[in-house]
Amino acid sequence: MAFGKIGQTLTAVEIFDLVRVELEQVEREIGLESVSSVDAVTYIGQYLQSGGGKRLRPILVLLCGRLFGESNPGLVRMAAVVEMIHTATLVHDDVIDMAKTRRGRPSINVVWGNHTSVLAGDWLYMQAFQVALRERSFPILDTLINLTQMMVEGELLQLERIGKIGVSEADYMELIDRKTASLFSACARLGAAAQGAPENEENQLADYAWNLGIAFQLIDDVLDFTSREKILGKPVGNDLREGKVTLPLIYALEFANPEERKLVETVLADGNYDQVPFGKILQILRRHGGIERAQQRAEAFTEKARAIMRDFPPSAYQRALLAVTGMVTDRDH
Repeated sequence: MAFGKIGQTLTAVEIFDLVRVELEQVEREIGLESVSSVDAVTYIGQYLQSGGGKRLRPILVLLCGRLFGESNPGLVRMAAVVEMIHTATLVHDDVIDMAKTRRGRPSINVVWGNHTSVLAGDWLYMQAFQVALRERSFPILDTLINLTQMMVEGELLQLERIGKIGVSEADYMELIDRKTASLFSACARLGAAAQGAPENEENQLADYAWNLGIAFQLIDDVLDFTSREKILGKPVGNDLREGKVTLPLIYALEFANPEERKLVETVLADGNYDQVPFGKILQILRRHGGIERAQQRAEAFTEKARAIMRDFPPSAYQRALLAVTGMVTDRDH
């Protein structure tokens, strides 16, 4: 599959091939580091790892690192660390959201229960830091600590706003900055740091990935309304069912009449689509251009990411990072 409309010749397979060897090493590292003396933690780690996923975050670490030379064990470790942290956040998110499925399978909280899942997520967080500590690098630890604080703050902000229809675009952007973009930015920074990149280039890469992360979350929120459950791996319309008002809906509500707002409020209050079918909410979104505006906003952020990446010297890895922007905006899940 080609990536978007940016004139890149690299395909998804070609991008994957650039870091295939390192990704295999990352998978082995995660497998080894997810083994605990407590069986439940080990089983949960194996279940999560076997669930697949796009591995976009470790790929981002590896591509950013390879801009500055050959791979090294520290780069592989950083890629494993960010995937472990990401996995831990998914476990906690599913508990908080009372999710039933993740990537087309029963979620951890359904299989093992909330108490065990929360503790397993905590263990994964701490194990990720344990792995990172081996680098003996204060800047790397500083990045990871700041990241973890940002993500927890994002989750707390989201909990404050659950079920509220009056979420503004500024509120939403603040939330996804903390919950998603901060992790993407950290991936790029860690990849550069593991290779000893100059500070100014590390900062540029972090900015590139921050814009990429914002675009990624915007498209995620669009797909929650427009994809199909079989493709998405979880029920469509799930965000609104869970009380989350995301950007496509924020845009649509700017022009919605009182009756339409009432329909949205009913879903927020009920936590289901029993009284108001999902199709009616989708009609409101399409009628008022919420989906199209959110997609355009995502494209604006990917263009910012491309502009930053074009400043780097041409190479296979620079072209791959340019092409990743298309992968983010043109995906279907």
